Order: sequence, then C-alpha cells, then structure tokens
Amino acid sequence: MTLADQVRTAVAAVPDPELRRPIGDLDMLREITVDGATAHVAIVLTIVGCPAAQHIEQAVRDAAASVSGISDVVVDVGVMTPDERRALTEKLRDGRPARQMPFGPDSLTRVILVSSGKGGVGKSTVTANLAVALAQQGLRVGLVDADVHGFSIPGLLGIAPGTQPTRIDDLMLPPVAHDVKTVSIGMFLREGEAVVAWRGPMLHRTVQQFLTDVFFGDLDVLLIDMPPGTGDIAISIGQILPHAEVLVVTTPQPAAADVAIRSGLVARQTGQRVIGVIENMTAYALPDGALLDLFGAGGGAEVARALSTDGFDVPLLASVPLSTALRQGGDSGVPVVLGDPTDAAAQEIIDLARTIAHHGRGLAGRSLPLRLS
Repeated sequence: MTLADQVRTAVAAVPDPELRRPIGDLDMLREITVDGATAHVAIVLTIVGCPAAQHIEQAVRDAAASVSGISDVVVDVGVMTPDERRALTEKLRDGRPARQMPFGPDSLTRVILVSSGKGGVGKSTVTANLAVALAQQGLRVGLVDADVHGFSIPGLLGIAPGTQPTRIDDLMLPPVAHDVKTVSIGMFLREGEAVVAWRGPMLHRTVQQFLTDVFFGDLDVLLIDMPPGTGDIAISIGQILPHAEVLVVTTPQPAAADVAIRSGLVARQTGQRVIGVIENMTAYALPDGALLDLFGAGGGAEVARALSTDGFDVPLLASVPLSTALRQGGDSGVPVVLGDPTDAAAQEIIDLARTIAHHGRGLAGRSLPLRLS
C-alpha cells in the first residue's frame, strides 16, 4: 500500500457520531494525497452546519496523523450534493421505503413500553437508567419519550437544552446520549415552553412521527417511556404497537399498586404482553443499617400477582431502593448506573438490564404467520 492508501484506510474507519457508521461506508471520503510527510484529506459532511463537524474533522485529523510517516494533516471539509444525500439516505434505509414504521411485528427490534398507573413513581428515571444499562450490556438501544406533556428524558440523560435531531433530507437522526439514541418532544420546544391543549389526534400524530420519521437505524431494543395512566397516548401506542412488551412501574404503596394494575390490564387488552413489574422507591437504608419503608411494602409483589392471570406469569423483576445517588444522577444528567454503579439502586437496575438482555422476546400467546410452500 502507498502512504496515501494507508491514510485512506485509517480515515475510512472514523465513525460518524450521529450515523454510527464509518465515514468510508457513508461515502464521505474524497481525494487523499500525500506530499512528503503531509497528508491532504478531503471529506464531505451530510449537511451545512452539521453539529458533529468539528468532532469528525478532529477524528479524521487524528486518524491520518496516526499513520507512520505522516507528521502533518490538512483536512478539507465540504458538503454533500443533493444527489449524494439522496444516495446516502437510500443506503441508510437499506431498501426500506420512506416514512414506514420499522418496528412492526416482523421487526427484530424488541419494543418495550415502560408504563405506570400514576405519576411520581419514578418511571422516567427508571427508564433512562435502564436504557443506559442495556447499552452497557452491548445492545443497540433507542429511547422514545412518549410522555408528551411531562417529558423529562432529555434532562435525565444530560441532553443539553436546544439539542434537536439532525435532518438529512427526510431522515431525522436522534441525538445520542450515553450510547442511547433518544427523541423527545422537549427537543422541539423552546426552553421552558410547555405542550398545552393537545388532544388525541395531535398526540397520536406525534407518537406516529417519532416511530416513523426518526431514523434509529438497527436497534436491539427500543424503550418507550409512557405517560402515566391509560389516556390517549397509551391507546395510540396500543394500536400502533400491539405486539410490544410492557414493564409496569409502581411504588410499594398500595394506592399506587392499585392504579398500576389497571395500567397493566389496559396494555394487555390491546394485545401487548406484560413481562414484569418494577417496584421503585423501596426501603431506604439508614446509617445504622435499619430499613425505612417510607412508601410501605409489598406493592410490587401485589401488582405482579394481580397481573399473573390466564396462564401468564408476571414476575417482580426489580425492587429499586430509595437512593440519593439515583436522584442526583437524574438532576445532573449522568444516570446513576454510570455515575455511581456501586449504589444499591444502580445495582438493581443493572441486574434488571442483564435479565432483560439475556431473555429474548417471548412468542407465547401471539399469532404467527404460516406460509405453505
């Protein structure tokens, strides 16, 4: 290989941080020449003002400079033509038509809804940490914040206010935080702005667009942070994703457990399968070692028992204790499974992620297509 070929090989392996694929595979490389010990590398970005431009340019510079015999690198950055962008979007879709929901029953992506009967049980905090913990298990993870009126996922994952998905023609690329591809209505609002006066049709259309227009690429797991209760969005997602699996979050308090049971029953009526219960805010460990059941005890087990009907066993998958570190991680945007993985709450969520990662999507009770040859 010539020195220029070696530089091309090194630079081609640089990943695009948004598309998560090497720039060589994305046809972003142009002419590469070597003059003495100086490499001249030409690349093109997908759009003008690409938010990852500086990151990509520096990564290209570092990759070229890593080649033995290269001491200086000049990077020329351009932008794809409309035809080149169209070719790229076709490559990314891999033959799938535009504006088609890719998470249907034939998809290899496991879709898991995280629901609760009432607000304030820590559902979104659990969802954000579970998503990150699943990514730590080596899975490709996407997260949809479907809690349109009470969105909190961007803050919990440390996504800066004003961060929006990147658009490449009709593809919308979600921001990535802690290796989790994420979309939320909060990314489309000005800071401090609230969603008001939205009713069923608008909510349905928003969720539909999140699942259809946002390009997540190939995912192992798509988590959906549901709004509390059994309102419009729960009904819409039940219609769009009747094959999805459901995790029900509750606190140990009987009042919360009663409402959580209804949430699980409604999900089951749409055809979705409840795969487990997560009990959050369980006993707090005091400095002397005693346990304080601030929100009571037994609610999670009661929800699991009530939902275990018609031959389906719904287990209590996790009991997450009250934790200062868990709360602090949510405030700082660094989930506790990353910021303090030895914390008891973090350990419980990490164990939950291992359980989910090692148990595939169940087919019991589902109709499967039969084709006779």
